[in-house]
Amino acid sequence: MTVFDPVAYGAKGDGVTVDTQAIQSAIDAAHANGGGTVIFQAGGKYISGSLVMKSNVFLNVEGGALLKASTNWDDITARWPGDPKITPADGAQVHCGHFLAAYRGTTNIGIFGTGIIDGSGEHYRGEDTGTEYKIMLQRPFLLFWLGVVGVTIRDVTLRESACWTVRLGGCEDVLITGIRIRANMKLPNADGIDLDRCRRVRISDCDIICADDGVSLKNCREFHEYGLCEDIVVSNCTITSKSSGLVIGVETAESIRNATFTNCIIRASNRGLSVNLAENSCHENIIFSNIIVETKIAAHQWWGRGEPIYVSASPWFAHSTVGTVRNLRFTNILCRSECGVYICADQLGWIEDVVLDGVRLELSHWSGSTHPEEQGGFYDRRPTPGVKIYKPQEGIAGFHLENIRNVTIKNSRVVFADKEDYWGNAVYARGCEELTVDVAGKAAKEGLKAIDIA
Repeated sequence: MTVFDPVAYGAKGDGVTVDTQAIQSAIDAAHANGGGTVIFQAGGKYISGSLVMKSNVFLNVEGGALLKASTNWDDITARWPGDPKITPADGAQVHCGHFLAAYRGTTNIGIFGTGIIDGSGEHYRGEDTGTEYKIMLQRPFLLFWLGVVGVTIRDVTLRESACWTVRLGGCEDVLITGIRIRANMKLPNADGIDLDRCRRVRISDCDIICADDGVSLKNCREFHEYGLCEDIVVSNCTITSKSSGLVIGVETAESIRNATFTNCIIRASNRGLSVNLAENSCHENIIFSNIIVETKIAAHQWWGRGEPIYVSASPWFAHSTVGTVRNLRFTNILCRSECGVYICADQLGWIEDVVLDGVRLELSHWSGSTHPEEQGGFYDRRPTPGVKIYKPQEGIAGFHLENIRNVTIKNSRVVFADKEDYWGNAVYARGCEELTVDVAGKAAKEGLKAIDIA
């Protein structure tokens, strides 16, 4: 493949000069050639505003090279009409630009190499509250590719994104392998990889450390023309997060189906494996297998209270009903967690056909945190209307089930590894139908049933 060097088009690569025009010229020349590789050579430090990828063009960021987003918001020029906005709790609208952009009609593009792409997230942070940075009202996604067919992202390090690190919307035929993601652990919305209405995706051998969700599947309303999210494989990844390590939902304007997550390790995250249904759609045919999960409780602004497995069907905001979560499998899951498994639907029939096979739970306040917002004994139902974070009278169970139809727990075990006063039953179930339980383990306290079903 023909190589195009931005230096030949006037780039300085000195870490000071903004080289946007030269780099874009190299991308355009490679596209005009019928395809090619734009190379960022070792030792170069390239500062750039928004770059728009073109068909059959690949970026090769060599080991020792740095491609970094400009800290001047005026240089972040890439937008899309009706650009998606993220709305923080105070209702302010956040305008999100795109550092590395690609739009509808683009085919066969990618990034490879062992160098670094930096989103300059340190410049797009607001006030430090101690447990998080306030969200600034203008900040860029590090990578935003929409409607692309044929995506390859391999081996690079993506760091310091000011918003979602990798956002793919309506993309097909996607391979992401061997990448490292490093986002600031106090920056909200600094997700790792977000797949929005994507199909035929393979993610493997990635190492992700970020404050928000590690790998997230969703269907956002602004890109409804791309249909549903389906046929997703995630394997051999390590993830650390203040939110969920692997998550389906919450933005679920259409169905998410046929997804497998296997051979992963989730460490020091606020939630482990999470399936959220908040709109009138369907999640189905989802498998989590051979996964180690370690969860600890983060401060209140981060959704979750340390649940290793979390499945929720509850309307979000203006919605009054939801569809169905069905055909879920959790197999060979080893958990050390500061909360128990939580599977809850607001109404019977919203979650059905769930199997947990070979799930071992060791519950303990293993982090030892004494921060007042990081204490155990609570469930977090966000996102949901009404009561969100609450302390159950019956205590935190190993498995907490509400209003689930056709659920089987087998070959599983619950161990309460310390003496916290908020631990409860091994299994606590209410309002469930067709429930089969084969769980070893005792309740945490004398006088409580190991398995309490009503």
